[in-house]
Amino acid sequence: MSKTTVKDVSTEPEPQRAAAEPRTAGGSLAFALLLLITGAAGLLASWVITIDKFKLLEAKVDGKTFTPGCSLNPVVSCGSVMESKQAAAFGFPNPMLGLVSYGIVICVAMSLLARARYPRWYWLTFNFGTLFGVGFCTWLMYQSLYRIGALCLWCSLAWVATIIMFWYVTSFNVRNDFLPAPRWLKSFFGEFTWVLPVLHIGVIGVLIMTRWWDFWTS
Repeated sequence: MSKTTVKDVSTEPEPQRAAAEPRTAGGSLAFALLLLITGAAGLLASWVITIDKFKLLEAKVDGKTFTPGCSLNPVVSCGSVMESKQAAAFGFPNPMLGLVSYGIVICVAMSLLARARYPRWYWLTFNFGTLFGVGFCTWLMYQSLYRIGALCLWCSLAWVATIIMFWYVTSFNVRNDFLPAPRWLKSFFGEFTWVLPVLHIGVIGVLIMTRWWDFWTS
């Protein structure tokens, strides 16, 4: 006696409906952890700088002086950077922007760890945010090296975190066809994404060394 199997299609998407839905993508465990670590590093740097900024302002009100712990010498001088006009580029202390931005990155990382998937517009918006972060950090680097004449170690940590974050998010979008790119570039990002942030950070390191070469070698 044969049995007829009735297929339940109530839970299956209709072909036309499925085709209309936008494609989504989620990140791997390694990608999520990278975002979590870089976001946490940037958040830590922003938090420490914000606290030191408050202490610096409180000391001024009391007629005292406050020297941040990362002010080690005339070159590595966080206090000089904090007191510069560039430290409040948008009318408020820059690290406050970092507290929000890096917090968002951590939220994205945690959602990816929970296996969330997002559409193309979401990833492109996230990529634009990291691009803005790299652009802003590049401007701050130039100001720090050639206008202020001092380095902030916590700022440098935020720079490194943002650079790594930007290149890996860009790689993710290229490899998932969210950003148009030729096949050779997709292959490069698939195998050698790490090369780009290493070169980027290396160039900054060379600029720092040459900017204060006499100081480092004396």
